[in-house]
Amino acid sequence: MKDKKPGKEKTSRSINSWLMRAFILFTLLMLGSLWLLETVFLQPIYKSIKISQIQGTAASISSHLFSDDLDSRLESAVSEQQLCAMVIDSSGRVISSADTLPGCSIHRMGSLGLFMLYACASESGGSFLLEVGSKDQDNSRFHDTPFSSRVIPIIFGKESIINVTIKSDDSGYERILLLNSVVSPVDTTVQTIRYLLIGVTVVMLLVGVLISLFLSRRIAHPIVEINHSSKGLVQGEYTPCSGSVCREIQELNETLVQVSHDLNQVEQLRRDLLANISHDLRTPLTLISGYAEVMRDLPGENTPENVQIIIDEANHLTELVNDLLDLSKLQAGVVTIQREPFCLTELIRETLARYNKMMESKGFKLTLEADQSVWVEADRTRISQVVYNLINNAIHYTGKTLDVHLRQTVADGSVRIDVIDCGEGIPADKLALVWDRYYKLDKVHKRSAVGTGLGLSIVRSVLELHHAEYGVESEVGKGSDFWFKLPVISTPLKESGETNAP
Repeated sequence: MKDKKPGKEKTSRSINSWLMRAFILFTLLMLGSLWLLETVFLQPIYKSIKISQIQGTAASISSHLFSDDLDSRLESAVSEQQLCAMVIDSSGRVISSADTLPGCSIHRMGSLGLFMLYACASESGGSFLLEVGSKDQDNSRFHDTPFSSRVIPIIFGKESIINVTIKSDDSGYERILLLNSVVSPVDTTVQTIRYLLIGVTVVMLLVGVLISLFLSRRIAHPIVEINHSSKGLVQGEYTPCSGSVCREIQELNETLVQVSHDLNQVEQLRRDLLANISHDLRTPLTLISGYAEVMRDLPGENTPENVQIIIDEANHLTELVNDLLDLSKLQAGVVTIQREPFCLTELIRETLARYNKMMESKGFKLTLEADQSVWVEADRTRISQVVYNLINNAIHYTGKTLDVHLRQTVADGSVRIDVIDCGEGIPADKLALVWDRYYKLDKVHKRSAVGTGLGLSIVRSVLELHHAEYGVESEVGKGSDFWFKLPVISTPLKESGETNAP
């Protein structure tokens, strides 16, 4: 046996460990994202919001630069956005002004500075944006005109953003809108957030651990119990777990309980099947061996009666083996049905005729109630096997009256065949079990006088291959009614040479 290379062996972790690691990792990722957002991207995001606000306000006011209500609109806009605003004409004359910020750059700017801003806006196509007093020395995204480098030394004040917009009326008269928004320093805010994040990190880690422990108790622990209990399914033993609040885990638990019950039932059926088959094989083999020895050792015992017994028992063995092979093939799904149109009524009559020759001497009375001939499209051989096995079952359980009645009824495009005996009947809670092979109500195996004990299992398999409806109705003390349905087809033209009368 080859030794495993070190480091290649994979070790599996428990679900508790996975939950703990998952929650801790999730918490760390969430807190890391908050740290990155607050300490690295806070300033750029804050400036982007300010730029978006001042540009939106400029677009709103610039469309009313020549209206009569310019003053009121200017006051309303700057008070809502905490801005400073000024409207001037191309000569530098102030048309309107609103100052809400102390130390506003545009209100403290001289004529030269205002002219420079106007020149930058003109070269930029009527709009210009400038960042003032930024610690970032790269202001290329705000000023890209030849006048920009001259504007910056002229402007003074707090760190802020200036937006310049030029509008003209139909006569070519220009007005310039200047907006100034102060950029508040966020260094102190960032430092405060860092302290808060340290506390939040500690709290979130503790909460993550507690949640993982809680979930491991409510989710993982029942799964571990189910896993431990399911190891006993090999022996058909399973102890249900309790205490889970998850519907999926409860359903899994109920499924495993059902599996345990089914495995026990299958194991019991397997033992019964082996015992029954052994009994059915042993009896004819014993008779064949016994009669053969008698015929060999005793003079005069080589009679036709003894030979017939050996032949009958050999036929019974052949029938049993054939039924076992048929049932195995049907349940394995390797049998395919060959559908053909045939007269189901005629098939039943032929089957009953063969039975009547064998059973009349024993007192059995087999009758058929059918008011018309019905044609179906199915596998003739397999349906014949169904009828044969149902009649066999009825003969075996018909009781003292020895009456077996078959009834054919046609309704809603289907034909229903009922095979009715007058036996002891089947309790209601046992009806679903009669289709199992070798199932016995009294749990005592008796060798069948007719058939092999596998007939109803073969019936079920054949009818399911045809996708046909079937069932059993029974009342204790009054007998049983085994039935099946097949779709009816229109009667095809017969090939017997018959012609329609003119």
